[in-house]
Order: sequence, then C-alpha cells, then structure tokens
Amino acid sequence: MRSRPNFGTLLRAVRYVARHRRLAMLAYGSLFVATAAQLMVPQLVRIIIDSVIGGIQLQSDRSLAIQALLGAMVAIVVFSAVRAVFAFGQQYNAERISQNVAFDLRNELFARIQRLSFSYLDRTQTGQLMIRATDDVEKVRLFIGQGLVLALQSFILLIATLLVLWFSNPTLTLVILPILPIAFGVFLFFGAVAQPLFMAVQVRISALNTVLQENVAGLKVVRAFGREPEEQVRFGSAADALLSQQLKVARTFSFLFPIVFLIANLGQAAVLYFGGRQIIGGTLTVGEWQKFSLYLAYVFLPMGQLGFIINLMSQASASAQRIFEILDTRNEIEDRPDAKALRGVSGHVQFDNVTFRYFRGGDAVLSGVSFEVQPGQTVALLGATGSGKTTIINLLPRFYDASEGRVLVDGHDVCGVTLESLRAQIGIVLQETTLFSGTIRANIAYGRPEAGLDQVVAAARAAAAHDFIMDFPLGYDTPVGERGSTLSGGQKQRIAIARALLTDPRILILDDSTSSVDVATEYQIQQALEQLMVGRTSFVIAQRISTVRNADLILVLDKGRIAARGTHEELLETSEIYADIYSSQLHDDAVLASVDGASVDGHVPATEKASVP
Repeated sequence: MRSRPNFGTLLRAVRYVARHRRLAMLAYGSLFVATAAQLMVPQLVRIIIDSVIGGIQLQSDRSLAIQALLGAMVAIVVFSAVRAVFAFGQQYNAERISQNVAFDLRNELFARIQRLSFSYLDRTQTGQLMIRATDDVEKVRLFIGQGLVLALQSFILLIATLLVLWFSNPTLTLVILPILPIAFGVFLFFGAVAQPLFMAVQVRISALNTVLQENVAGLKVVRAFGREPEEQVRFGSAADALLSQQLKVARTFSFLFPIVFLIANLGQAAVLYFGGRQIIGGTLTVGEWQKFSLYLAYVFLPMGQLGFIINLMSQASASAQRIFEILDTRNEIEDRPDAKALRGVSGHVQFDNVTFRYFRGGDAVLSGVSFEVQPGQTVALLGATGSGKTTIINLLPRFYDASEGRVLVDGHDVCGVTLESLRAQIGIVLQETTLFSGTIRANIAYGRPEAGLDQVVAAARAAAAHDFIMDFPLGYDTPVGERGSTLSGGQKQRIAIARALLTDPRILILDDSTSSVDVATEYQIQQALEQLMVGRTSFVIAQRISTVRNADLILVLDKGRIAARGTHEELLETSEIYADIYSSQLHDDAVLASVDGASVDGHVPATEKASVP
C-alpha cells in the first residue's frame, strides 16, 4: 500500500469525461449559469434593504422605494427559478456523465480481465478482481458525478465571490483573505492522510469479498465437512478488519469537519467586527453589509464542503489507482506486432526442447521436452499427478508461453501467430468443466453461436449427450444452473465435449474428459471420439491406460520429462514405468471386478472374469 497519495490516477479517470463532451458541455454550462444566478441574489437583497431603510428615512421617496422593492423581489424570484432549472440540468447531466464513465471503466476492466495472462490470474484472487469492477468503479463514479461538480462549483463560486467582494469593499475582503490559505492547507493535509486510509479500506473489502466468494462457491464442501462455524470465524475476522479500518477513517473525518467550520466561524466573526465598525463610522450601509455577509457565506460554503469533497476525492483516488493497476497490467500473452493469422492448419504439432516455469526463478515444470505429432495422429499423455501433462496442453493454445524452446503448429511458432487464429483451430475439453448460465443449446453452441439446431444436435449425439438432453422436458432449451449445478458431472462433461466438437477443430485436446462418467457412458464417448478423431490431431490426457492404448503415440511423463514414448505394445516391452502402471491398473481392475461381481458364495462369475482387461 502506498504511503503517499497519488491523485494522478484520479486525474486520469477524470479525463474519461472528455469522451462525453456534449453531456459535459450541458452539465458544466448549466453549472456556470446556475452559479451566476446565485451570485445575483445578494446584490438584489442589498437593493431591498437599502430601499426599505431609505423609504423609512425619506417619506417623500416611499413610492420609489416600494417600486424598487417590488422590482428586486421579482428579480430574486426570476433568478431563483433560473438557478433551479439550470441546477437540475447540471446535476442530471453530471449523473449521466458519471454513469457513462462507469460504463466505460467496467467494460475496459472486463475486456482487460478477459485477456490477462493466466500467470497473472494465478496470482490474483477472484474477489479482488470483482471488487475493482464494482465497488472501485462506483467510488470513481460518485466523485465524477458529485465530487467533481461540487469542487468545480465551489472553485467558481469562491473566485467570483472574491472578485465581487474586492470591488465592493476591499478593506473587508482583506480581512478574510488570510483565512483561505489556512483552509486550503487543511484540505491538502487531510487529502494526504485520507487517501492511503481509503486504499486500505478497499483492500480489506477485497479480502472480505474473497472470503464470501470462496464460501458460496464451496458451500457444499463447507457443509459436508461441518465447517460452518470456522467459516463464520474466518468471515468475521475479515469483517472486523474492515470495520477497524472504516472506524479509523471515521475518526480522521471527525476531526476534519469541526476544524473546517471553526475556520469559517473565525472568518465570519472577523467580518462582523470590522463591518460593524464601518457601519458605525458611516462608510458602510446596512444593505451593503448584508450583501457582504451573504457573499461571505459563498466564500465559507466551499470550506464547509471541503470535508465532503475530500472524502469523495480520497476514496476515488484510491479506487482509481486500483482500477488502473489492472488496466496497466502488461499482458504476458498477446499478439506480437508481426503476428500472422494461422490458416489452413493440417495439425502437425512439434515441441522443440521446451522448458517451462510458472514463475521466474521457480522450478521447471517441463524440462527439455521434445516430440512431434503428425497430422491426424492421436497422442496420449500419461503420468503421475504433477508430471507435466496439463502444462503441455496449456502451452499449445498459448495459455502460457514456453520459458525456453518452441511450440510449433504446421511449422509456425505459436508465439508468432495471432491468438484468435491459433485458438480457432483448437478444441478443448478441460478436466474442470465450466458451463455458463443459459440453455443447454447455448452452452453447446458457445464456440459457434451461429450454429443451427441440427448442428448442435449432431455434436450432442457424437458426445453421447443427446439422449439425456431429450429426457428433460424442455430438451435443448433446458436452463443450465450456475456453473452447471443442475447437471451431473458426467452430463456436464458430455456437453463440454459437444461444445468442443461443434467448432470442428483441427487439433483436439481432451484433458481426462471421461473422468466423471460411468463405465457405460465412457464406452459410448470413446466410441464416438474414435470416429471424431479421424483426420484431427488429438491430445488425450487420461489416468487409465485402457482409454489411451490405441493412441498412435503415448508419452510417459515423469517429473517434467519424457520418460518413455511409443505405442502401447512398444512401451510394454521397453518402459518399466509404463509396464508398472499397466500391471497395477490390471490388478486393481481385477480386484474391483471380484468385489462388484462376486456371488453370495464369494465366487466371481465367469462373465466378469472374462471382462477383466
């Protein structure tokens, strides 16, 4: 957290107002007119008071005094009406500007988050990103819609009033001038103190939001393990930290407002004393003194508003700093200036001595990985958890860039082609299935929104999803709950497979895509995938050898290196690691078959024995 305020980022946010020049002209033009009408009222009050007093002292001029009085009263009503109309225009258009600026910032933040590299997202909590697109943007919006207008109005009112006072009574004006530097000094001091305090508030709101988001997302796990009391304590701790910081802010501003009003009252007392002496000396009329007092209120009014302006400005400055931290984050994965579109892909993939680290200076997750896959071949990645299987498929669509070496598609380094054209050639089914709110049809057509229903149905049939979809009353128009909560794990995975297949990719990535389905469904999916993989280069990650034994190439990974490669038959003869994995899975399957298929007397039926791989 910064120890010094940085109002430059707030000024940068204010520049967004320039995108809405017409609204700005309406808002600030109305402000000028409303302020000018406001400045006319004290002058009219002086005329009324002096006319009344003059009419009393000089009986012969009573009719003229009454006329002047009526004229001034009508003028006050007219100027007040003008001020009311233009004040409405000022506030309404200022609010429209602030809402438009918030719209711009939120869209830019969302677009930026969509394109941030996965390495950045790995280091950043979801709650922190959410709070910057919501609460932080709202803080900036409030300043632009209220604080900025109020600050500009106060500045115009103060300067114009001082000019009027100087030409009306220079002596009394000199009395209040020394007070203004004191007021502005207080303004700057509290601004410097408040900005880091509000920065800390936003950080703690992010922490609180993160706890809430994680708890709601994992509510089933929380309840399953009976951790509600502990999660309540965790949330309470974050809430206490936020409360403590907000009370610290409240204490600071509890000092500010009394100090501002004390300064204003000191100035008013000085004017009362010196103005009273001028009235006694006959150099100042009562009407002029009243006019000066009213104008004096316009001087001290901005001082009284300093606290509110500082509050909004400090919050907005802290929030703007957090917003632009995201917008200014350099994306590690982006198109190079000379990037070319990847067209007519056949599916030839090559890893050339690839080494990868998730963090600079960290341990290598992949070390010197090299292999080549011909168009239309199926390559299976096998290995223990953490061996580097998922990292390989993350490098292919450039979710991350290789630390060393190259990844090539049809001879083109993936770093030298546009991301859009590269990823358009790749269909992916990840191990963690993600569905979006909407219908089943919309989720399948996510990669091709223009696809017709017959194409969607064909993809669903290929992924063995059509039958269960049609079991729903609404079929393909069935709504999908948040994150696919209304579907089973196997159903979600089959929809994800259909989604990938509908894009008709030249390269297909299946990250343990049958992990959440039963044996019968796994068989159906495997049968469909065997047909769909024809003509496509396919990468398959699986924990079980039975799902990859027909692959053209099997890569056995161990601690980030390729320990063995070949076909199923070759690896059984040449790779001790592969043979051990196969033997252990064969033994496990036999045990499971014995347990599941055993008769009441403990014997395994012959049909079950025959089915053991």
